[in-house]
Amino acid sequence: MSNLSRRKFIITAGATAAGTLLAHGCSSGSTTSSATSSSATPSAAPAVNINPADAPEVTAAKLGFIALTDAAPLIIAQEKGLFAKYGMKDVLVDKQASWPVTRDKLELGSDKGGLDGAHILSPMPYQLTLGTITKNNQLVPMNIVARLNTNGQAISLSKKYLDLKVGTDSAPLKAGFGNQNVPVAMTFPGGTHDLWMRYWLAAGGINPDTDVSVIPIPPPQMVANMKSGSMEAFCVGEPWNAQLVTQKVGYTALVTGELWKDHPEKALALRGDWVEKNPKAAKAITMAVLEAQQWCDKAENHDEMCQIISQDKWLKVPVADIIGRSKGQIDYGTGRIEAASPVAMKFWADNASYPYKSHDAWFLAENIRWGYIPATTDIKATVDKVNREDIWKAAATALGVPAAQIPTTSSRGVETFFDGVKFDPEKPEEYLKGLAIKKA
Repeated sequence: MSNLSRRKFIITAGATAAGTLLAHGCSSGSTTSSATSSSATPSAAPAVNINPADAPEVTAAKLGFIALTDAAPLIIAQEKGLFAKYGMKDVLVDKQASWPVTRDKLELGSDKGGLDGAHILSPMPYQLTLGTITKNNQLVPMNIVARLNTNGQAISLSKKYLDLKVGTDSAPLKAGFGNQNVPVAMTFPGGTHDLWMRYWLAAGGINPDTDVSVIPIPPPQMVANMKSGSMEAFCVGEPWNAQLVTQKVGYTALVTGELWKDHPEKALALRGDWVEKNPKAAKAITMAVLEAQQWCDKAENHDEMCQIISQDKWLKVPVADIIGRSKGQIDYGTGRIEAASPVAMKFWADNASYPYKSHDAWFLAENIRWGYIPATTDIKATVDKVNREDIWKAAATALGVPAAQIPTTSSRGVETFFDGVKFDPEKPEEYLKGLAIKKA
């Protein structure tokens, strides 16, 4: 980490992948639920008249979330009483201190004080299922039942690099960083933010394994660590990039939709054993979240959504730091301002909620690229095991989603990235062979 000492970190919970030890003892952790059951919410919608044959096997589930704007569908489903509406009146949506804590709680399961499911980085359910991030490589089968959003993340830099005018091309940073092996932060090894940062750096000729030091930091701690000078760049979801600009600590080099338009981001994942025992409850939870995603994506609801999620029990962030980018209004902190970004966060539009298997294939390919999972991993078989698009379709059909909004294929087809590289989900091996910088 060059001349920068780890002692300079304001919070060290995320300084290494093993940082969960501190987070477990953190007073801001999730030992207390962040919210009461949705049946106690004043604005709760009346419960639908559920056919006894469709009634969930249980009414309770514990779902984790991290303080990020893209957790809004879970928060809104709770606040608007949508879980209760579909028979899950005792769902708890519980704030977690970091992604490692979320991982640990999913390993435990709710019967041992953990979680049944979570708002999660899309690759993590695969890492849990494969046992690559668990204690003693324990296999924790997971199911992805929905994608929570597309776009909506960003890569931000310290203001000391403002004159380099860095955007989608990271190449100027090679000279800017020098040979100092400077720290750049993401939120979890092999997670989406790690993959965006690594892809961006590698596309500019910067090897993330040798030219910089890539470190994990929990999302809510990004701005404080940048302010202290403990990192030079980070990739994270909102509202933390916007807050960095608001506090004039740094600037946004790019929003991740500029790397890959309408890229997949967070997912709603449930423990596989919980889904197996409670298939109707899994469908009910998915229905509530899908309805919340539709609500969140309506322009007339953006102000209310931001007011709700800004509360202390949720994000604990000023509304002003959330609302602009939620509406596609992006101040990069460089003088560049987008009034209506074409790559703003989406919760429902353009099939944002649908868990395309082709996207999960890319996440697995990139995890192979950087050595997080074995190169021998059977990508298709693993995706078929974890991705439960069938539950999404059943939930959408039950909600009365128009047929035109329900994809008829598991693949969005060949994807093209900002640097012209293409990913064919039918040929992930060819994609990996064609990459110049990689570990695998």
